[in-house]
Amino acid sequence: MGEVRVVGIRVEQPQNQPVLLLREVDGDRYLPIWIGQSEATSIALEQQGVVPARPLTHDLFRDVVVALGHTLTEVRIVDLQEGTFYAELHFDKDIRVSARPSDAVAIALRIDVPIYAEESVLEEAGLVIPDEKEDEVEKFKEFLDSVSPDDFKSPES
Repeated sequence: MGEVRVVGIRVEQPQNQPVLLLREVDGDRYLPIWIGQSEATSIALEQQGVVPARPLTHDLFRDVVVALGHTLTEVRIVDLQEGTFYAELHFDKDIRVSARPSDAVAIALRIDVPIYAEESVLEEAGLVIPDEKEDEVEKFKEFLDSVSPDDFKSPES
């Protein structure tokens, strides 16, 4: 299990599909995850420090967790099956809740908890983007020009 951090959101053209890019904290692999538009907006707003006039769904979730007296301790991206990523929210009292990675990351950013990815997920979908001297965003743009969601589907499908 390796800790990852959010690099950012990029919109893949021409499909206009948002991609969440995570990077290993202690490694060179990037983990691209195609996500929905509303989750992409939620993640981007949080990264930019924008506070909406009314709470978004992920803000509401954070507020409910706090109001119920629980603590989110970490988020884990636990599996990849046929091109679909799976995540879990880990709470105090050994409570685990299944979640989409996009929602889990949006919540993790709001609560400021670490995000981890299982080694098996990093091995299967993690990519090393060459030339470490380039800016991460530029490397990500180049990577998106050469990849599609089908590249992450299981060979058996």
